[in-house]
Amino acid sequence: MSEKKIIAVVGATGQQGGGLARAILDDPERRFALRALTRNPDSESARALAARGAEVVAADLDDEASLTKAFEGAYGAYLVTAFWEYNSVEREQHQARAMAAAAKAAGLRHVIWSTLPDTRLHLRDDDRAPTLHGRYKVPHFDSKAEAEAFFVEAGVPTTFLSTTFYFEAFLDFFRPVRDPDGVVALHLPMAGGRLPGIAAEDIGRTAFGVLARGPELAGETISISGENLTGEEYAAAFAKQLGTDVAYRPMGVDQLRASGAPGADDLANMFFYYAEHEAAFAGVRDPEAVRRLNPRLQDFTTWLAGHRDAFGEL
Repeated sequence: MSEKKIIAVVGATGQQGGGLARAILDDPERRFALRALTRNPDSESARALAARGAEVVAADLDDEASLTKAFEGAYGAYLVTAFWEYNSVEREQHQARAMAAAAKAAGLRHVIWSTLPDTRLHLRDDDRAPTLHGRYKVPHFDSKAEAEAFFVEAGVPTTFLSTTFYFEAFLDFFRPVRDPDGVVALHLPMAGGRLPGIAAEDIGRTAFGVLARGPELAGETISISGENLTGEEYAAAFAKQLGTDVAYRPMGVDQLRASGAPGADDLANMFFYYAEHEAAFAGVRDPEAVRRLNPRLQDFTTWLAGHRDAFGEL
């Protein structure tokens, strides 16, 4: 058994957990040992982690007993759910309760819960954002925020890592496109507001910084972003990198809501919250503060330069 502190990483083959897994394995000081939790230990990604020295363990977030077993002997854990795989507040919160109970049973000394703000603090009485799933405004935000209480009630030393929009969403959902009039345009439902974004890899790297600081950060909420830009500023960065004019043409949230895309109501309310309550969301995200935990934090220009080929010629 390694004498290093073991970090159990949920979703170690995914975006957030994968970033942390790589940060642990790439750490020149070798401060932690990686225990990669995954539903499929035989996947190519899991085998690649094992080849680099990770302990790969099968775990089911719907099964508290499997989680308790997977956490045994670990020092800490990174806990994240995959709401969009099932689009269910009930299931997400069942999984969060199971993780909190398992972390308590295993005696973990420092846990990170990947979370988001409770938008109802600002949207509860705002009919412009319809109530969804019975009592939520942005279900995939509000559910995670509610679940924070599970860790507090269980007495698990937990840091709450409040994430944000992934830059990777520009690779598929919000790619610049050539409009019918021939103009290359970026369409975001943000009006003139700032949209905090972050590279998915940097969520994991920042989590590593939190774990390296230790339980002194338990009880804290750390709100992260790599850069807080307006739609105009994102479009300008695209123009510079792509070598062509890119216009910012904001879409309305009602247009997104009517798109028929999976989770469109949830996402429309999310962007409404971003734009209408900029101070509450973008205002608490300071990339320079994040950089103290993650010195390699990428701004949008840096991320875009590393993904230039994915956008081809427009």
